[in-house]
Amino acid sequence: MTQPPPKGTKPVAAHVWDTLGYSLAGGRYLMTQRAARLQTAMMGATALAFALSGVGAIQWAVAIALWLASLGIEALNTAIELIVDRVSPEISEFAKHAKDLGSFAVFSALLIFGGHAVWAVVDALLE
Repeated sequence: MTQPPPKGTKPVAAHVWDTLGYSLAGGRYLMTQRAARLQTAMMGATALAFALSGVGAIQWAVAIALWLASLGIEALNTAIELIVDRVSPEISEFAKHAKDLGSFAVFSALLIFGGHAVWAVVDALLE
């Protein structure tokens, strides 16, 4: 059986390629989660509202960045839930707090994303 090369000796391009593959696999898994699909639908609704109200390019870029950040936080929350379910399958205060904290992180990110979206649409309509 062939051993992988020691850490840090793989060519940079191969490392980047492998990392991209891991990231895409994580994204595919994330999109099996209902919360991530709902966040993607939120971005779709935001895009429609932005298009109809004539929101500018900078606000589009900010909204896309905030949406991607919220998906990243959702991915971390999903990872927390998977780990907690593995190490603490029984109902426990530890598991509840860990999951609640992850949920709060997602909620905070979505408030920021949603707040920006509402502000951008209202601002565009008032111009």
